[in-house]
Amino acid sequence: MQNASSLDTQAGAAVYSPFVLKAYDAWVLGVSNRWAWQCSTTQVLLPFYREHLGARHLDVGVGTGYYLAHAGSPDNRAVALLDLNETSLRTAARRMGRPNAGLYARDVMRPIALDGAAPFDSISLFYLLHCLPGTMTEKADVFAHLKPHLAATGVLYGATILGDCASHNAFGRTLMRVYNRKGIFGNRFDTVDSLSDALNRHFRKVDIRVQGKVALFVAKEPG
Repeated sequence: MQNASSLDTQAGAAVYSPFVLKAYDAWVLGVSNRWAWQCSTTQVLLPFYREHLGARHLDVGVGTGYYLAHAGSPDNRAVALLDLNETSLRTAARRMGRPNAGLYARDVMRPIALDGAAPFDSISLFYLLHCLPGTMTEKADVFAHLKPHLAATGVLYGATILGDCASHNAFGRTLMRVYNRKGIFGNRFDTVDSLSDALNRHFRKVDIRVQGKVALFVAKEPG
């Protein structure tokens, strides 16, 4: 097993060019979520995002900023964005109408410094883990690097597409094969059990449920 900090995370982040981001919502949140991953963005993922959104929030792996833009965030909510791709950071900040949000271009597979930012009440990781390379044991470093920035009573939550164990349909198998070959995904061997083990290494309370081919997780009480 490689040292997680030595794994190349660039491929999963670099794909989000301005062109790809323009098509992201329609293709990923629309077509792929409905037909390949069988987990509705509007009926499952967005309500789940809203449910755990705290007063001080850190969004990790921001994509286009869709969830924050549709979360109904009050003006007094403190929001920060963290992503390795600076194009995604700028796109998400503009979209949610919060250009003064804290923007952090960081690699989650390495220790994270947030310039003295106060702990967050919530940290979200939506569709991030399956884009990272390595095994789920190696990806667990993400939780080690984020939990110091979570308030003692805060919640870390997110969603990730499961690997081959999920018995994907023909469309899903095609996307899995292409994305994993290109390094956009790194999730062939990601399972609910391996995700549970990774989270339980760093949190005392963990809950995971599966919708379609997607695992939705909530973790509390960093340990």
